[in-house]
Amino acid sequence: MAPRIAPIDPPYAPAVAAQLESMTPPRTAPIALFRTFVHNFDMTEAMTGWGRYELSRRLSVSMRDREIVIHRVCARCGCEYEWGVHVAYFAGRVGLTDRQVASLTFGSSDDPCWTDERERALIAMVDALHDHNDIDDETWRRLTEHFDERQLLDLLLLSGWYHAISYVARAARVDLEPGAPRLSDFGC
Repeated sequence: MAPRIAPIDPPYAPAVAAQLESMTPPRTAPIALFRTFVHNFDMTEAMTGWGRYELSRRLSVSMRDREIVIHRVCARCGCEYEWGVHVAYFAGRVGLTDRQVASLTFGSSDDPCWTDERERALIAMVDALHDHNDIDDETWRRLTEHFDERQLLDLLLLSGWYHAISYVARAARVDLEPGAPRLSDFGC
């Protein structure tokens, strides 16, 4: 499908170039999602700080926990774009196996590749939020066995943030990044 909001292409206006540079790792071209966001410069500028926090070491959960949540949220939202970006850049770094990526994409927290109850609880949390916009008492109890209040707040907002990112990427029809994995690479 053609993008509904086409990402801007270089050359960029100086302010746009600076904004994109602030959102992108050094020596890396800005991804299509960021180049789409900058059509609304004020919004992009405002959200950059929060996005940076969500991907930083300041987030109170591990990078692996963060990526489990992000992969699951994006998969449940059907957002192949953001799912593919995170699989490409982070799955290997946090030690997610192909079976775990496939499970996060199409499986459940009961899949045998999940042996850590902490990780099973994260997947159950995302599923509850996605399916019911809430977390049942049993899932909350499971979460509190592994996460403190600060971490729970980070996890809830992380889930919501990537739900919003998924909405934008899907509705704007952002083209998939070249070389990023596809859902079909993991079973569908």
